[in-house]
Amino acid sequence: MKKTMMVLALIIFAIFVSVYQLVRCNRAFGRKPDGERLARIKNSTNYVDGKFQNPVVTNVQVDDVPYLKLIKEFFSTTGDRVPKEKIQVEPIDQSRFHHSRDSVSICWLGHSTLLIEVDGKVILIDPVFSQRVSPFSFIGTKAFPYSENYSLETLPEIDLVLISHDHYDHLDYQTIKNLKNTDVQFVTALGVGAHLEYWGISPSRITELDWWEDYQFTHEILFTAAPARHFSGRGLADRFSTLWASWIIAGSKTKLFFGADSGYYPGFIKIGEKYGPFDIAMLECGQYSQYWPFIHMMPEETLKASDDLKAKALLPIHWGKYKLSIHPWTEPVDRLLAARDNENTEIVTPRIGQVFNLNSPFPKKRWWKNEYHEN
Repeated sequence: MKKTMMVLALIIFAIFVSVYQLVRCNRAFGRKPDGERLARIKNSTNYVDGKFQNPVVTNVQVDDVPYLKLIKEFFSTTGDRVPKEKIQVEPIDQSRFHHSRDSVSICWLGHSTLLIEVDGKVILIDPVFSQRVSPFSFIGTKAFPYSENYSLETLPEIDLVLISHDHYDHLDYQTIKNLKNTDVQFVTALGVGAHLEYWGISPSRITELDWWEDYQFTHEILFTAAPARHFSGRGLADRFSTLWASWIIAGSKTKLFFGADSGYYPGFIKIGEKYGPFDIAMLECGQYSQYWPFIHMMPEETLKASDDLKAKALLPIHWGKYKLSIHPWTEPVDRLLAARDNENTEIVTPRIGQVFNLNSPFPKKRWWKNEYHEN
């Protein structure tokens, strides 16, 4: 009996050591801020008691999460939580970019990845092209199958990459690593630059902003980091160690809002009053749950946030690529459209990969239903 217990203990120890080494050597986890970067973080008014704070008191989840039930629901194959067939997406029409300085082109690539041209500059937002949003290639949530696989090679030439925060579904190690030998500029929130530098991006190409700080990219284009109600972290010991943000992109004739990840809060009103109206707001609409209602918006809250921002049009994002919650995969956009009670805000529903222009009629077909009737 003692020999059996000893063998079992050795096996458990060996597994623990193996897992520890696997995690320790995995660069995808990134690196916590240190040195001058950490010193700047400590000077932020949003950093208190060793961690970044939300603009309002926020719990990442409710206190009574039924974990076993949640796990069972998450891995359930019923309820249309994933597409039954391959999603028909469009290949990116590169000819639609670097073509005109007088128009704004937008292409949604699923979840929160966006390709935007403003004043002749192409901006790539939260690029995630790996199949799994995980530090490992063999485990973790896998992307829905698309008819077209997007990668950096399929994109037009990129001038700047905007990273909202460091969660795996917004900051992809492999994608960043593939950009290290380019001259692309990076704009992100405080502390996130530690990951980028660790993965080979030169510090001279990284600009980090605190909430309400600006970065003048060109004479025409100004980036502003704004608050969001969320959190950060890529491991068990770095939660709240880097900042998360929403973003205002102001061009010579256009104002865009990228909400990234955020639960609803009254701060959207302040942003709308200070920077609105916006020509379009790209807001999260998906991966919500009653178990974490404060860090992601329900679709009805997405609509309210768009109104608060004084947005002329709303592009729902953060859906259509990954199952990170337990709702049906098309429920977010269906609920959003059902909640619309007036025509003041146009809800834009492009097919994934479709390029549309702010000066042209917006795409509004319900492609996810395979029915091509106008909303």
